[in-house]
Amino acid sequence: MAIQTTFARIEKKYMVTDKQYRAMCTALAGYVEPDEFGAYTICNIYYDTPDYALIRASLDKPVYKEKLRLRSYGVPDDSSRVFVELKKKFDGVVYKRRVTMPLAQARNYLSRTIQPAGNEQIRQEIDWFLQFHQPQPAVFLAYDRVAYTCPAQPDLRLTFDSKLRWREQALDLAAGDYGEFLTPPGTRILEIKVSGAMPLWLSAILDQLEIYPASFSKYGTYYKQRVLGSWQMEGVVCCA
Repeated sequence: MAIQTTFARIEKKYMVTDKQYRAMCTALAGYVEPDEFGAYTICNIYYDTPDYALIRASLDKPVYKEKLRLRSYGVPDDSSRVFVELKKKFDGVVYKRRVTMPLAQARNYLSRTIQPAGNEQIRQEIDWFLQFHQPQPAVFLAYDRVAYTCPAQPDLRLTFDSKLRWREQALDLAAGDYGEFLTPPGTRILEIKVSGAMPLWLSAILDQLEIYPASFSKYGTYYKQRVLGSWQMEGVVCCA
């Protein structure tokens, strides 16, 4: 199966309760089906500057913003293939650019220790980001995902993420998917991803179940709750 390396789409986020999730799964029957992977865990290491300049800029809601993360599906070992992802957002559209390589190679690449072979366009973009920002591992974030696709509209994808968790130590994907929970129990993050217009039947389901858009960033939530909260308790003032 070919691995998709570029995405351009609109992403809408919603916070739903477990009750709304169950009701939505019932309402979606006949429209969507589980994707080929079913339920799985996504593990990420987000990269940032020591003073969190990237996430601080992102939370200011500029027209253009970008972030870098290392992602795996499940807990990898050194030989497992992982994704180095550069995620950009411009004027409401999300662009994701990613390359895949074994975890051991990705560690060396992101630490600027050993440069992988090849010089494709996406790698050049990531190389520039690494050189310009000099980012370092900032936090590990993981969550459990259930994803659905729509046979009648292939560009439509729905994901439900639960048990969002974080840790600031052992910033290695191979170290496991454990961490402290960041979101309340009994809640899920719904993301609707589509390159065109959302279908009317989906809008009707959201209205019926009183599910409304919410501004939510997983990394941004970690930063506001854990980093900013810690700085404020210590009397440290951070200016963007």
